[in-house]
This record gives sequence, C-alpha cells and structure tokens, in this order.
Amino acid sequence: MSNTSSTSNKVNVPEARAALEQFKYEVANEIGVPLKKGYNGDLTSAQNGYVGGYMVKKMIEAQERMMANEKQS
Repeated sequence: MSNTSSTSNKVNVPEARAALEQFKYEVANEIGVPLKKGYNGDLTSAQNGYVGGYMVKKMIEAQERMMANEKQS
C-alpha cells in the first residue's frame, strides 16, 4: 500500500484553515506547550501529540454541545 499522495494534515474545509491554525496555538498555550509560528523541531512528539489530542477532545466537546442544543430546540 503506497502512502505517497496522502497526508494526515489535510484540511477538508479549506475555509477553516486559518481558524484551525489559530485554534492549534490557543490549545498549545492552554496546555503549556511552547508552540510558535515557524520551526517547532525542538518540541517532542509527545508535546505535539498532546496538542493534537486536546484539539480533537475540544472539537468533540463542542460538537456534543451543539448536538445537545439542537435536540432541545
């Protein structure tokens, strides 16, 4: 199986790219990871994983709240 044309960093909604980028920095700041614009090769894979994992957690929580509000309406 070839993995030459796919990437895990693909944004499915291009209009959301800037918002996701800003969200990433907000999450990193919130959990104490010193993420900065540009090169971040000094961060560990664990630090980067925490940022991504926490982003997913917060997005799921937001979606759950939105779904709960829609159900109440």
